[in-house]
Amino acid sequence: MEVALQAQRPVSCGAISDRTDHFKIKPFLGFSPNGRKTQFSQHSWRREFPLSGVSYRIVASSDFSRRRQRRESMSGPKGSGPRGFMPITPLGTSTQKTDQRNTEENKDPITPTSRKYVGTGKKMLETDEEQTDELIQGTEAGEEQNDGVSSSPTFSESDYGKKTLEMKVFAGEKQTFGITKGKKGVGGDDNGKVGADDNEAELQTVKPIAKSDAAHAEDRTGFKEKNWGITKRNAIEGKESIKRDEDRSEDASLKVKMEMEANLLKKALEELAEENFSRGNKMFCYPRVVKADQDIKVFLNKSLSTLNNEADVMIMGAFNNWRWKSFTTKLNKTDLQGDWWSCEVHIPKEAYKMDFVFFNGGNVYDNNNKNDFCIPVDGGMDALDFEDFLLEEKHRELEKLAKEQAERERQAEEQRRKEAEKAGREVDRAQAREETERRREMLQHFMKKAAVSVDDVWFIEPHKFTGDDLIRLYYNRSSGPLADANHIWIHGGYNNWKVGLSIVGSLIKDEKKEGDWWYVEVAVPKKSLVLDWVFADGPPQRANLYDNNHHEDFHAIVPEPISEELYWVEEEHQIYKKLQEERRLREEAIRAKAERTARMKAETKERTLKTFLSSQKHIVYTEPLVVQAGSTISVLYNPANTVLNGKSEVWFRCSFNRWTHRRGPLPPQRMLPVDNGPHLRATVKVPFDAYMMDFVFSEREDGGIFDNRNGMDYHIPVSGSLVKEPPMHIVHIAVEMAPIAKVGGLGDVVTSLSRAIQELNHHVDIILPKYDCLKYGNVKDFQFNRSYSWGGTEIKVWTGKVEGLCVYFLEPQNGHCMAYINACPNRDKLLFSLGCIYGCNNDGERFGFFCRAALEFLQQGGFHPDIIHCHDWSSAPVAWLFKDHYMHYGLSKARVVFTIHNLEFGAPLIGKAMTYSDKATTVSHTYSREVSGNPAIAPHLHKFHGILNGIDPDIWDPNKDKFIPHVVCDFAIALEGLTEDKIVPYTSDNVVEGKRAAKEALQQRLGLKKSDLPLVGIITRLTHQKGIHLIKHAIWRTLERNGEVVLLGSAPDPRIQNDFVDLANRLHSSHGDRARLCLTYDEPLSHLIYAGADFILVPSIFEPCGLTQLIAMRYGSIPVVRKTGVFSRFQMEPSGLPLFFEHLPLECLGYNMWNRVVTGKHILGLNGNSFTFFCFGLYWGLYDTVFDVDNDKERAQGQGLEPNGFNFDGADPGGVDYALDRAISGWYNGRDWFNSLCGRVMEQDWSWNRPALDYMELYHAACK
Repeated sequence: MEVALQAQRPVSCGAISDRTDHFKIKPFLGFSPNGRKTQFSQHSWRREFPLSGVSYRIVASSDFSRRRQRRESMSGPKGSGPRGFMPITPLGTSTQKTDQRNTEENKDPITPTSRKYVGTGKKMLETDEEQTDELIQGTEAGEEQNDGVSSSPTFSESDYGKKTLEMKVFAGEKQTFGITKGKKGVGGDDNGKVGADDNEAELQTVKPIAKSDAAHAEDRTGFKEKNWGITKRNAIEGKESIKRDEDRSEDASLKVKMEMEANLLKKALEELAEENFSRGNKMFCYPRVVKADQDIKVFLNKSLSTLNNEADVMIMGAFNNWRWKSFTTKLNKTDLQGDWWSCEVHIPKEAYKMDFVFFNGGNVYDNNNKNDFCIPVDGGMDALDFEDFLLEEKHRELEKLAKEQAERERQAEEQRRKEAEKAGREVDRAQAREETERRREMLQHFMKKAAVSVDDVWFIEPHKFTGDDLIRLYYNRSSGPLADANHIWIHGGYNNWKVGLSIVGSLIKDEKKEGDWWYVEVAVPKKSLVLDWVFADGPPQRANLYDNNHHEDFHAIVPEPISEELYWVEEEHQIYKKLQEERRLREEAIRAKAERTARMKAETKERTLKTFLSSQKHIVYTEPLVVQAGSTISVLYNPANTVLNGKSEVWFRCSFNRWTHRRGPLPPQRMLPVDNGPHLRATVKVPFDAYMMDFVFSEREDGGIFDNRNGMDYHIPVSGSLVKEPPMHIVHIAVEMAPIAKVGGLGDVVTSLSRAIQELNHHVDIILPKYDCLKYGNVKDFQFNRSYSWGGTEIKVWTGKVEGLCVYFLEPQNGHCMAYINACPNRDKLLFSLGCIYGCNNDGERFGFFCRAALEFLQQGGFHPDIIHCHDWSSAPVAWLFKDHYMHYGLSKARVVFTIHNLEFGAPLIGKAMTYSDKATTVSHTYSREVSGNPAIAPHLHKFHGILNGIDPDIWDPNKDKFIPHVVCDFAIALEGLTEDKIVPYTSDNVVEGKRAAKEALQQRLGLKKSDLPLVGIITRLTHQKGIHLIKHAIWRTLERNGEVVLLGSAPDPRIQNDFVDLANRLHSSHGDRARLCLTYDEPLSHLIYAGADFILVPSIFEPCGLTQLIAMRYGSIPVVRKTGVFSRFQMEPSGLPLFFEHLPLECLGYNMWNRVVTGKHILGLNGNSFTFFCFGLYWGLYDTVFDVDNDKERAQGQGLEPNGFNFDGADPGGVDYALDRAISGWYNGRDWFNSLCGRVMEQDWSWNRPALDYMELYHAACK
């Protein structure tokens, strides 16, 4: 549908669209006010009269572009004249528009035309320059014919709608240009609207009308000058009028268009309303296809709704499943036929669906029969893009909150610092006053003893002097012990030696005075109140004989000192300034140390993560090694080392976030071979919200054989994720915990593992018996928590913080068995009030009760842990008690993980716990393989894993170990004391200096010769398990190689202890300056040995998971270890079926028998119809952590490590010599290589960082 519009605009090709579907424009060319074509008439005139004599015919379709409405123009002159030209001044022209709402009352408008014909369906426009040139050329032609003639236009209109443009020709000729049209002019209709048929417009003839040649001519130049002012004024007025007319014309045209669009919209809505009502639809929207980032109208037929009786109707909604931009709007009654109500809603650009319901503003709803209303949205985001958008929005919000929180913390820290500084200043001022008063009292005490002179001993000239004076001090050499000295020196100071030795000089014999008088000239210090000195026979550091006034020193009063009150005020101020500076340096050192420790921890964790990722490179790894969220990475897989070896195809199956990602598993992807290698490759786009990448491999697209890492799946952490991994809740139920209830390694594992897991942002709780022998000094915030009852027993629960961990202590108030209670006369000391952890006859009953009480506490307390972790035989009952009594009664979410620390005790309980646990672990990878044949473990190998223990890096930290010396800066030696800011910590960066300082301190403490020799340290319990026969041999071998040796340890067996006492005595006699045996337990000394020794010897025969070698490497000492093995005994029937399997400690065997075993021989012992078979098993414990520098390079690389020590096989002296000789020779022959090895092992991470990652994998696998 097309609507004719009329507007008057300047003719400019640049301003008119060249499209032919919306605008059809026919220009009319006006006239030039001057006859001559000049630069002014060609350009300036056009600028001042942009609309003069030009009119457009514009035809707009119904979808005319929605232009912003122009402001309302000022009202123009009123009259009945037609739209087009209207006179405003006698000599000027303008155009005026009439109100198109009254078109029937007005006369038909004029449609100006051009001399160019505009054909059907096509517009041919001339530029302003072309049109203006034609006009000017026409007037110039007239000028040539009528020289001296000038014109001024006037307008008149006939009753027939004819317009005549007249020009008065002063030369006697009058010409009239007429434009003629009838009531139905070309391009018009009966109502005078333009656009009835825009393709049939014809050019109207412009006819000149001759007038008389009366004597009107005058000089052309004079005419121009006369009319110049009039023309300029008319131009300005015409421009303003044309602007007003243009605004009115455009506003009126848009108004017509809007009215017609409104009519069309109303008609369309009526049709939609009728259509939906006829179909029984209670609501619809307009437009029908809803697009993003637009406004729509929502209509509801209240008569068909549950709101038909409600006065008000409102809409409540949101977008994208109610997740984005909620809104509530009131609906209004419409003019549509029927009871239709509507409102307008804006659709955001992020929408892919609009969800909403109607309600009355209260509690009456129309929710589409509980399905809600929804409208799909086109052109916006899809669901996945919207999820990504939400994540980015959340990330930005979290960043904003983090910045705000960081700013609050910074301000709080700044406030805390200011308050601390203020408090510190007060403390320093008080300390300065106290120190000043102390010094004042001491000085006054010495001033009382001071004199001006002592007869026949000393005197001063002049007698009166003050600060800065030069005096002569005389001394009678014969009055004291220096009577025979050839030289006499003064060693002096002032004010009770305030600044130490400050006056030094040699005395001269006074030949003029009688007697043995010597003198020295001394400059009196400016602030001195009293002078202090002694006489000696030489200068400082070289004097042997002194006269110190019978140990009282000499003191002389300064007769004319400065004001004493002023002196002490200044003294107090100086002391205060010194205290302030010391405090500042101390605090800076503490901050620097904390920052350094945090940085080193972060760097260590980063290295550990890379080691963790590269440890399986022989099977799978990624490029790049560290996976970033939002990146595209490659997964490289070597099936040759897996169950898919030899398969023709390998398919990669991947997801994210422990297989819980919102996008689900990715489609299986066939892996492609990599050039020049056995690996296959797959490419994956990592989502922005991925924090973990999960994958397995299969032989076919539809499955078949899987490589899922023995049920654990492959997992790679993702860095930079927009979301964090949800924390797990782990509860340890144990009977030991370091340092408050430690007996062995179990307590260390419970504490250190829990701390490492907690540092990974998981929640960890520990449940422990409340022993009466707990070290409560290590428990912070210890307080009563609650009480609960179980089985007739009241159990009190206490809580506290141990090493930053939340610990619950259970304290039963009476026994759990009436028979047991009746048999025990002292009921207040049942179970855990016995003064010990182990060693009672009823340990099994005590800990069995504790396990049940712990589970009852979790259930009654409303805990919902993900993992319940129990340890060794003492808490093994947790596994089956949980499965039998609690798994289906309140603790269904939890899974049980069981760790074997020592298989020597409680094997039946351990076997039962293995049956009921979801996952089980032991202390090293190799040990897990070694004990896999044990009947308690063999049936459960599918869930049994070895995870290497670690050490606590905060306890064993050379960077801040208070038991070892640190490197001191050179400039600190001159200070009165050492402060922390002058001490360089012992790290891998200064391992040479740190090792030297620790070795010298160790030699000094033990009375060894201070020499640069290789030092071998041994820290162990002296038992057969620890290889005592190898220890003895190693001591002598080290001394033979000109080394030093230090042993720290004691023997529980008195015979072994006495044996080593004898050895210590022999060594003291023969090698007292290079060997020392400390047969006791000394924690500070152990730290010093770890730091000062070059090598740490660990020749254990049996070692499930040694920590000694790990601590040694932490302190830069190189481990020399034996590849420890296990000795096992099988008793079997002749048929080959096992009767039992027993894990034996090797010290139960004689040395000769052991020697036969380690040389590879088997020992058979017949016993009736069965026989016992002894065999030497695999290496484990030390073998998992120490990689020989000569023999284990590939094995180390397989773990992402570098070689770090010396290994030996066997249990004979030859094995010890093999490793020890290589180590000492390396020290002597390659010191640079050795020092770099020390620094390298310090950087290896043997903390719980890596085991914690392994345990988290195990926890997630248990919950899968």
